[in-house]
Amino acid sequence: MVYSFKGYTPVVHKTSFVHPLAAVTGNVIIGRDCYIGPGAAIRGDWGQIILEDGVNVQENCTVHMFPGKSITLKESAHVGHGAIIHGANLGRNCLIGMNAVIMDDAEIGDESIIGAMTFVKADTKIPERSLVVGNPAKVVKQVSDEMIEWKTKGTQLYQRLPQECHETLREVEPLREVPENMKVQDDIYKTLRETFKK
Repeated sequence: MVYSFKGYTPVVHKTSFVHPLAAVTGNVIIGRDCYIGPGAAIRGDWGQIILEDGVNVQENCTVHMFPGKSITLKESAHVGHGAIIHGANLGRNCLIGMNAVIMDDAEIGDESIIGAMTFVKADTKIPERSLVVGNPAKVVKQVSDEMIEWKTKGTQLYQRLPQECHETLREVEPLREVPENMKVQDDIYKTLRETFKK
């Protein structure tokens, strides 16, 4: 659902996809090839939220801020399931892991990876290409070229997803039996652990 608020109407590029069970409100600008998953809430009621091209905000994420703040999720930022971005800015091609919390006025550097369930305190500045984990967040090492290549390929899957949703996603009645010829999807992307195991 997309809602106008106090005269601010969200702008969503035609190549992007906002799931009908997501909520996008107010002063929100969504660029090209962005994916907004079901249960996501992007609330531009108190400030402007900009999603640059190729950003994905996955299922059950929240993007919001204190009044008067404006934030940007830069090109190809990747926000994993259940994460909260509250008044923080995300750098280009970064990855925010599942259920991570990024607090007010934090800055996540370009091509950084924030681990699942990490808590980034308010005003924290994460340098580019940092691997960050823990509560509170701690930089544990630099992101390698191989790691950022893995991340980028994963984000590219999400950048193709909006077109696939526009073309094939339909509300339907469920089948009552499993078809005999039902296929399993192809194995097109490995986990980080699978990618780097020796």
